[in-house]
Amino acid sequence: RLHLQYLCPCCSSKGTGAMAMERNCTLLLHYDKAQPPNEDEIKEQLESKDVPTKIGALKAMIQLILNGETMPSLLMTVIRFCVPCEDHTVKKLLLVYWEVVDKTGPDGKLLPEMILVCNNLRNDLQHPNEYIRGSTLRFLCKLNEAELLEPLVPTVKTNLEHRHSYVRRNAVLTTFSIYRHFDHLMPDAPELIEKLLLSESDVSCKRNAFLMLFHTAQDRAVAFLTDNLEQISSYGDIFQLVVLELIRKVCRTDPYQKSKYIRCILTLFNTSSSALLYECATTLLALTNSPTAIKAAASSYTQLLSAESDHNVKLIVLERLQELKAKHPRVLQEMVMDVMRALQSPNLDIRKKCLDITLDLITPRNIGEVVHALKKEVARSKETGQDEASAAAAAEYNELLIGAIHACAIKFPDVAATVVPVLMEFLADAHQSSAVDVALFVREIVEAHDQLRPGVVSKALEMLPHVTSARVLRICLWLLGEQCVQAEEVAQAFQAVKAALGKMPLLPTEAGADADAGDGAADKAAPKPAAGRTTVLADGTYASQGAAEVEEASAAAAVASGAEGQKLRELILAGDFFPGQLGGIHAHQAGPAQPRARERRADSQPGRGGRDVHPRGYAAPWVWQGRAAHGRRLGRAPQRVPHAPQPPHRAGVRALPQELPRLLRRHARAAQGR
Repeated sequence: RLHLQYLCPCCSSKGTGAMAMERNCTLLLHYDKAQPPNEDEIKEQLESKDVPTKIGALKAMIQLILNGETMPSLLMTVIRFCVPCEDHTVKKLLLVYWEVVDKTGPDGKLLPEMILVCNNLRNDLQHPNEYIRGSTLRFLCKLNEAELLEPLVPTVKTNLEHRHSYVRRNAVLTTFSIYRHFDHLMPDAPELIEKLLLSESDVSCKRNAFLMLFHTAQDRAVAFLTDNLEQISSYGDIFQLVVLELIRKVCRTDPYQKSKYIRCILTLFNTSSSALLYECATTLLALTNSPTAIKAAASSYTQLLSAESDHNVKLIVLERLQELKAKHPRVLQEMVMDVMRALQSPNLDIRKKCLDITLDLITPRNIGEVVHALKKEVARSKETGQDEASAAAAAEYNELLIGAIHACAIKFPDVAATVVPVLMEFLADAHQSSAVDVALFVREIVEAHDQLRPGVVSKALEMLPHVTSARVLRICLWLLGEQCVQAEEVAQAFQAVKAALGKMPLLPTEAGADADAGDGAADKAAPKPAAGRTTVLADGTYASQGAAEVEEASAAAAVASGAEGQKLRELILAGDFFPGQLGGIHAHQAGPAQPRARERRADSQPGRGGRDVHPRGYAAPWVWQGRAAHGRRLGRAPQRVPHAPQPPHRAGVRALPQELPRLLRRHARAAQGR
């Protein structure tokens, strides 16, 4: 039942005045906006002897009342023609009707017709059918008129001793409601309920009785709990939940009672109810900071992570684990693998929260297990077939895993060698964000750990034909130019770049077909960039084609001419010259006449006896600044060192499509001559 105020039309109808605004709507029903029957039609249907017709009329009348229609003239019709009916559906609808109909007049006094209604309710409370008795008792919990409830109190007390548990549990709830709102009607209710609690065998009825004592006579509930503390584990989970609530309330008011109830709580952990297990862990953490208790609570939370399939439950448990991690991190460090079981959930929020907790719990003792589990997750996410709907979520999950592995490698560098080969498989990932994250991670790791260089270079050469992202391709070319040291590695790098470029010259498919006839023509004649070009139309006339049209046509031809493994060629033909420029620069660095950039960087530090040369081959900035300052002191203008070439952007190095073949051939001849 929904208890909503000021939302239902029946609570704000024009004819009921200010009193209607103070009413609570305890029932909401769907109402079809079709033409409703009028009052005379409903009256005629209520007077019918056909039971389905009466049922339809009662439903229509209830819907109209809930939508603001009062219809007070039909109250007596219902009492005359529907109350005597013994059909169970009619009796259930009558209870709903008594709930929504106005029971008082404009003066606030009870309507005279309610006397007949009260008599009908008394008869239903004494009905031989247990369902009708129980339904009527539940209806009495919603009545707020003491004049209606007072004649029914003796019958309610009689139902407390009924043979059927369904009637007794509803009688307890009715007693609870009457005593809470009108305690003068049943002043002996706590004594009756306590007597029932001691002799009751039904778990649901016992729970309702204990709940009433908990809210109305707490001393009696505490006395019962103290006397039966050893038997609480056999009372059922719904009763034990109320017991845990009472323990928390008692221990807040009297902290010296904690030790008496902690042992009882520990015995409740051996339960199959997830709700009870969660409440036990929460209550235990609120009562004590003992390591044993904290470990038991943490084990319960991790058990819920793997046992529950509801995503909301998992998120709540992970929030509790985060709170526990902030206070007791050492306890959770031993259970980090249990926490990582939540990664099996397909929900991205759960995975993200789980990884956040895991990264805060890694230590030198568990880093190996954590990284192994993350590698398995990476492999599993890559092997699992994804449809288009879940592809974005899978890519985001890959980013989370890559970020987690990156954080582990930074915090514990010893594990970098085991994760780099696995992550480099993502360089060819279809989602650019994941591939870029991996490329940046590999670049950072190989700069910090020189022993990983051979494996990274070998894997980069293997993955280069499969890379589809321009940004990732640039980083791979940077890796090859910076990290290739041995002659064999340099030769392999050149072969890989040449394979990615394809046949020369770098022209679209139409021009490339003509260039295949003569190989020498490609070296002599290179296409010149122009703002436009002249084309021959179908009728033999000439037309000028704009630069934008040429660029669009080149891009389309580049896509058509780009074969498998030739993404670099496709990018250059489409107008993206930056990968080609970067490839030319690093091909120059990787040539046989150039020492390794890392070695030059180590020698170029001031005060170490080496040449002050920047890794790119020109004078280092500190050399320029120092010599400029020295020149100013001597009254001379700063001079560049003679042997240091200028930076690429100043020397005018441009690896345009027509220059790349020449540059590659020159370095290939130099490698063969050496």
